[in-house]
Parts: sequence; C-alpha cells; structure tokens
Amino acid sequence: MKKKVLISTGGSGGHVIPATIIFEHLKNKFHVFLETDKRGEVFIDSKKYTYKVFSSIKLDIFFKFPIVIYKFILIFFNSLNYLKKNNFNIVISTGGYMSVPTCLAAKLLGLDIFLFEPNMVIGRSNRLFLKFAKKVFCYSSDLKNFPKKYSNKIKTIPSLLRKELYEFKNIKKENKKNFRILIIGGSQAAKIFEQKLVPLILELSKKFDIFIYHQIKNNEEKYKEISNIYQNSRINFKLFNFEKNIHEYIFDSDLVITRAGASTLAELVYLNTPFIAVPFSYSKDNHQLENAFYYKKKNCCWVFEEKDFFKENSNNFLLNLIKNTSDLAEKKENMKKISYQNTWNNINEILTKTLNEN
Repeated sequence: MKKKVLISTGGSGGHVIPATIIFEHLKNKFHVFLETDKRGEVFIDSKKYTYKVFSSIKLDIFFKFPIVIYKFILIFFNSLNYLKKNNFNIVISTGGYMSVPTCLAAKLLGLDIFLFEPNMVIGRSNRLFLKFAKKVFCYSSDLKNFPKKYSNKIKTIPSLLRKELYEFKNIKKENKKNFRILIIGGSQAAKIFEQKLVPLILELSKKFDIFIYHQIKNNEEKYKEISNIYQNSRINFKLFNFEKNIHEYIFDSDLVITRAGASTLAELVYLNTPFIAVPFSYSKDNHQLENAFYYKKKNCCWVFEEKDFFKENSNNFLLNLIKNTSDLAEKKENMKKISYQNTWNNINEILTKTLNEN
C-alpha cells in the first residue's frame, strides 16, 4: 500500500517550485498532496497538482499581537484535522512560515517529518523542527547555522530541477550574431534591477549588438516605461514577469544578471550559463549571499553586493566580459564539473529510498 505524503510549502517561488519538483519525483510511488498559502498558489498549476490552500502567518509578527496568536492556533487545528482526516504518513516541509503549524501538527500525531533546505543557510522554520525530522535534504553538508549535533540527519542531493530542463542538456546552442543578456530578479522581481541596470544596458548597446531578456514586476506602467526606453535605443528585447519556461531564456543567453535564489542558481549552473549574482541584501539570514558564494568558491560565477555592483566601474566590467569571452568559457567548464551527476533518476532514487527507509 502506498504511503500518503503531504508537502507543505508556501510564500515565494523559492519554496513552492522545489515542492512541485518533489511532488513529480514521488507521485508514482506515493500518494502525494501539496498544501500552500495564497502567495504560493500562483506558482502551482492546478491542472497538474492536487493541493489545498491554508492561511499562514509570518514568524516575524507571531508574538506581536494577541490576534495573531489566536489565528495561529486556528491554523494549527485546521492542519491537525487535515492530517488526521486524510491519514498522512509523511510530511515534507520546504521551509517558510507556512510549514510551521503543519510540522507542529505532524509532530503531535507522530508522523514522519522530512525537511528540504535549498539554501546554504538553514532557514528558521526548518531549524525549529531539526530535532524531530528524520532527514534534511539539502545541496551541501556545509550549511550555515546548522547545529553539528544534527549533522547525521543531512542527506545531500543534487539540485532539484524541473523535468523539462533535462531535455535541454544535449541541445547544441545556435551561434548568434548578438550577445544575449538575461536579467532575473527572482519570483518577485527586483526593483533595483529596473532602476540601475537599464542605464548600464543602454551604454553597452552603444558598443555591442545585444538582445535583452528582462524580468520586471507585474506593473503595466513600468512595462511601458522600460519598453519605450529599449525601443527608443533600438535594443532588441523581451520583457516578462513570472515565466514558467524561463529555462528557455537561460539556455538562449550568453550571460545572466540575477538575484541569488537557490532554484535560479541551480538552473543556471545545470544549463551552463555564466552569471553575475547580485544577492538581495535583506534576505533572511543573508542566505542569498551564501548561495552565491557557494558557486563562486567553485569558480562558476561572479558575485557582487548591491552597493558594489551599481558603481561606475560596472559598465567596464560588463564590457570586458563581452569582449573577452574566455572568462565566460571558463565558467561554463566549471559548471559542467558540478552538473554532470545531476540526473532525474538519480534524485528520484535518493528521495524514494530515503522516505521508505525511515
């Protein structure tokens, strides 16, 4: 008889997208369900996944207002009833505040709890349940803020990637006349990229034939503004907000300028596309900076803090990269050394075997 698995996720795409990938890996050998909050629902295809939407509360405000504590108790009992009613055997948390009441209810019911941590810093929600978790799936055994006494619970896996990415691995890139740059601000986009990068792109376009893929916020006024700037400068471009097939843009690009969400960096490395990481300065526990440095140590990318990247010499740095493609080629070769072991079947086997053994 198949075990029933609930994957608890929510918030940003950084939590939800890995949850959907885990779902795909497990669906043939387990009965799998997703739960998320309203924010996370936008990243889930209702035609592909069975999921339930719950309310959620950010941990930052948990103890600030009595009404919040009352609401948390209601959410906890909703989770408790849902787990009992559906006879789940396993709960997998992909982190985020959404998962806290569910993991608490799972602990009370004696269910097996597994954690997934994509970042190079163990998140606060996952850290709360380390003591009760069977295993913690992550990409490296060297996580910041991870208590040594629980190191035996770490189960390293290759980076979780959407299945469609593996189809691109053996496709040969076409030679293009122009240099293609992709600008990614993450699932929530990045306002500073819109403000600071556009002037840099305009300067580059004076010396090179470039094509720009640019992620912007879902704002019609901003879309028109940036579109007009590129059109007036005769730059070929494509603007987008959230694009589920963004891997196609990554594959087509020569260079990516990006935030440092774990899922985005994993896709860039797998598709061997050189990137400049500009981590979000206010990410929880500075996890984006740690994510970026993980790949920088392997000489796969360039990393700049916001305050350093958007200076006058940034334009010269980008100019030199486009001129001296040997630097880009070196990064590609180093990425190949990391990604060659990442196969769908390899990850599938690790996840399935671990859940069945514990």
